[in-house]
Amino acid sequence: MLRRISLLNKGGFLQKKDNFSRGFLFSPLLLIPLFLVIISGFLIKSIQRDFLVSNYLSHILTGFLGYFLAFFISYIPLERIRKYLIPFYLCTLISLFLIYFFGISVSGAQRWINLGIFSFQPSEVAKLSTVLTLALVLEKKIISTIRDLLLPLLVVIIPWLLIFFQPDLGTSLVLLVLTGVMLYWSQMPVEWILILVFCINTSILYLTLPTLLIFWIPFIGYLAYRSSKKKIIFSAIAILFHLLVAKLTPILWQHGLKEYQKDRLVLFLDPNSDPLGGGYHLIQSQIAIGSGGFFGTGLLQGKLTNLQFIPEQHTDFIFSALGEELGFVGCIIVLLLFFFLIKKLINTATIARTDFESLIVIGIASTFLFQIIINLFMTIGLGPVTGIPLPFMSYGRTSLVINFISIGFVLSILKRSRSLRN
Repeated sequence: MLRRISLLNKGGFLQKKDNFSRGFLFSPLLLIPLFLVIISGFLIKSIQRDFLVSNYLSHILTGFLGYFLAFFISYIPLERIRKYLIPFYLCTLISLFLIYFFGISVSGAQRWINLGIFSFQPSEVAKLSTVLTLALVLEKKIISTIRDLLLPLLVVIIPWLLIFFQPDLGTSLVLLVLTGVMLYWSQMPVEWILILVFCINTSILYLTLPTLLIFWIPFIGYLAYRSSKKKIIFSAIAILFHLLVAKLTPILWQHGLKEYQKDRLVLFLDPNSDPLGGGYHLIQSQIAIGSGGFFGTGLLQGKLTNLQFIPEQHTDFIFSALGEELGFVGCIIVLLLFFFLIKKLINTATIARTDFESLIVIGIASTFLFQIIINLFMTIGLGPVTGIPLPFMSYGRTSLVINFISIGFVLSILKRSRSLRN
């Protein structure tokens, strides 16, 4: 039995909308992403208006392709594809491995495979394949011992390592978060999840204030002590694990991260320390959002956007173009759309027929939500530049198609949960 807490009132806005669209072609789960794609298409056109061939048309066409692909997938029961999930996961691992030999390097990161007419990004596929495989593993597994945790962690750690060393810090963070949420949803003790998540705190303390580890490590031991029947043994394992993380941190910092990734983390603390270099993105992004005012300058009218003051604005910093051209009102509308989308996903996870289906939906919801939060924080200067795209809005064909496929799986689950209730 999973943690299933409904976050929507019955008879609310989204339920009413779904009642008149039983065919799902006009479900909010499809219409909201499509609307976001169209809005961002105009923003991309504004960013690249001087280009002879712009990416905006490609973005919108890919969005419509994803829309109908999701609608088609909604008619496929997940039980029919269960046997293909492990092969799908293995193919994803192979594609991640092939990047190191045949991948295209862009800005110091090797993340794409050239397929001729387009480039393919396996790490985007890895998000979905990890969710599906992890749901398969956790479906009937009650995690009460460390041994129970080994297989789920193995499913995640292999793609995580392959992605982290591309390097792709953003996607590797997404995998960690969706894993934590899915483990929590499968009723893993909260203390265990905190022990895993707090590895980040241990690393930061070791690099910045190592003396505080004298108090921090015993706290980790206390969390482990109160959450397991084998209190002494589990406490010792947790303490040793965090000490190992602390010792490996400088090695990971020196050899695991590229120089530009280190610079991004440092500039997050003080972007003005290099206003014409690494801090340029953040400063210009904040200026663009602030210059939009309440109603914005109007579509295709943003000065900073049109003059391309913000590098890679059509991908990671698309929200800054939204803030400049559609202002505070436009930002609020988009945030509300994301809010309704995430609420609908979480509610679907609570009414899914099986634990397997519920885990899939909550994994997809956590993937979207984390990417939305981190991208927005990054754009307004509250987080480091990690390269995490804004779902359905940032330009990227692989990401966009995978996001719509994920929505298709959710629609399939929602359809079957309703047929069961009816």
